[in-house]
Amino acid sequence: MQKVVKLANPSKAKSKGAVRFRLLGPLEIRTGDRINTLAGARQRTLLAVLLVDSGRPLPVEQLYNHLWGEAPPPTVGNSLQAHVYRLRRTLQQISDPATGPRLLTRPSGYVLELNEATVDVDIFHQSITRARSLMRRDPIAAHSLFEEALSLWQGDPLQDVIQGPTCRSVALQLKEEYLTAMEDKLSLGIDIADPVRTIGELKRMSMAHPWRERITELLMLALYRAGRQAEALETYNSARRRLVDELGIEPSVQLRERLQEILNQAT
Repeated sequence: MQKVVKLANPSKAKSKGAVRFRLLGPLEIRTGDRINTLAGARQRTLLAVLLVDSGRPLPVEQLYNHLWGEAPPPTVGNSLQAHVYRLRRTLQQISDPATGPRLLTRPSGYVLELNEATVDVDIFHQSITRARSLMRRDPIAAHSLFEEALSLWQGDPLQDVIQGPTCRSVALQLKEEYLTAMEDKLSLGIDIADPVRTIGELKRMSMAHPWRERITELLMLALYRAGRQAEALETYNSARRRLVDELGIEPSVQLRERLQEILNQAT
């Protein structure tokens, strides 16, 4: 069982394990088998925005906006320094000073240098980039990489930080990247495995994201290849009715072409 430690008042004991930051879900700092959580939304937000822009100095004015919005307190400078001090102390206490992350002061603001620490968002991006490069020549390896990348997600990204402009836009972008990676994984699953295994997941995604036509297309294909042509055609008809009735538009060319391939038994 993993140990969970709240760091409102960090202890003096040091953990020398590699530091791993999690943004794909509740914000966490992991060292070995220990999960370190930051107390306070502003502490979590400060760390999150520094991680999103790790290696790049962030001006203090930008950090004021992230932490306090358009109504910062009169003592905002001192308040930011206090948050930086507490976060820096936390990072020093849980990591090796030679290899761990460092929160540095620069003339214009602050910068977080990761050193040997890792961020799950970076690993996610690296994995899906590698997976897409392998989709044609090694679909089995690509499918495995997509699964590994998607397994990093433990909930909505940046869910427990203050949703300023940067965190909000980053979270939206990450959600879109997640859905696209999921679609790519399921597309490969139809080709390299029993399509029946993907039908349930595609139906669930179709209900959660009814306007994503690629999900509809993949569901049609999986149903057809599972010998359920009538269901594949009804999936198209239902999607078309929804698009016409609620948005006043016809299905995309790609979705209509997939319908014709199924009717002609050419897919």
